[in-house]
Amino acid sequence: MFSERHHDWLRGFRRPLFGYACALTTDTASAEDLYHDALVRAMAARSVPVEQISFRVWMFRILRNLWIDGLRARQRQDALLDEETGVDCDARGLTGGEERVVNQLAVRQAFMLLSKPHRDVLALVDIAGFSYDEAATLLNVPRGTVMSRVSRARSALACRLAEGPVVALPLRRGRAQ
Repeated sequence: MFSERHHDWLRGFRRPLFGYACALTTDTASAEDLYHDALVRAMAARSVPVEQISFRVWMFRILRNLWIDGLRARQRQDALLDEETGVDCDARGLTGGEERVVNQLAVRQAFMLLSKPHRDVLALVDIAGFSYDEAATLLNVPRGTVMSRVSRARSALACRLAEGPVVALPLRRGRAQ
């Protein structure tokens, strides 16, 4: 059962949890919906982890699983619409604007072009602030796999950004995890 202690723990990492939701979705409104759905799912659970680290990983896993479920549902809907209308539902245009907006769009676009395993690991380690060990537990892969994916994902993201309107900053080296 969700207790006051769980609410206190949740307050401590709600920003990284919401940041992870933003990284997974395409807009703030979708991220808010995903975040709130994860909270509702967690509060309705019969069994809630009693240790803080386990609780944190559990919350991020709920959010990720809800996002995957939603993605699958949207893919089914889009496929049906594509068949019925003959229009590609993924066609979308980007608007220009201030440099900051252009940069945000470029980063999000480059991030979304990464493979799913690379997006997952970057969202957990770089956006949500999980350690390599915590990300490995959440993704159910070895720590070395997380380290390798983070390195390759950062390199791929930097390469993609170098091709666009954003100047990529040098990668941070020697991050202790």
